[in-house]
Amino acid sequence: MLQKIKHLSLVDQVIIQIESLIESGTWPIGKKIPPEPDLVNDLNVSRNTLREGIRALCHAGVLTTKQGDGTYVSSNSTLGVAIQRRVQKSSLLDTLEVRNALEQEAAKLSAVRRTEEDLEKIRFYQQECNSFSIIGDLKRYVDADIKLHQTIVESTGNRILIDLYTHITEAIQNSITVILKEQFSINLPKNMHDQLVNAIVAQDPDSAAQIVEQSINEIKRAIEVEEV
Repeated sequence: MLQKIKHLSLVDQVIIQIESLIESGTWPIGKKIPPEPDLVNDLNVSRNTLREGIRALCHAGVLTTKQGDGTYVSSNSTLGVAIQRRVQKSSLLDTLEVRNALEQEAAKLSAVRRTEEDLEKIRFYQQECNSFSIIGDLKRYVDADIKLHQTIVESTGNRILIDLYTHITEAIQNSITVILKEQFSINLPKNMHDQLVNAIVAQDPDSAAQIVEQSINEIKRAIEVEEV
């Protein structure tokens, strides 16, 4: 049954309930949502209210209606869709600057808050990055690099930061791939990941943030040179 939330219309409450089902994984991406009669009964709202809520989520890009088939989940949040649309209109340098800001803060918080369990995961992806860099496996290096930074972000325990970084990573996946491939030709210290992880292990937030900034700035300079 619909959980009433003060100061929100019934349509807004329906939207929140549906988003909650999607974000929790109850309705995964690609899954067809239950038929209208079931939802009307489960949420205890009128058909018009339900339809208005679903229409809003379709407009936001969270749901997609297929004529004669039903409605499917196409994204796990309105935030993710909004960020993806915004990033598509932004330059690579703009996305780098946002990533720089988020990863610097994540590095500082991780250095203070990380647990031994977090460090075990961080070190695992650190080793993955080093291994794939040595053999020149760009695709696997890219995947390991993204997972390393995601793990660092997750170790902060800040749910908003984690969600925001997750959606940005999804939205600029192609851009990040281009950036990380460039790292094989950009003159970066080969032990940049090692330096970052060591700073987090040593609980040195200032050094951790500086290392992230140095890495991103080197990439930005290389991109700026190529665009000249």
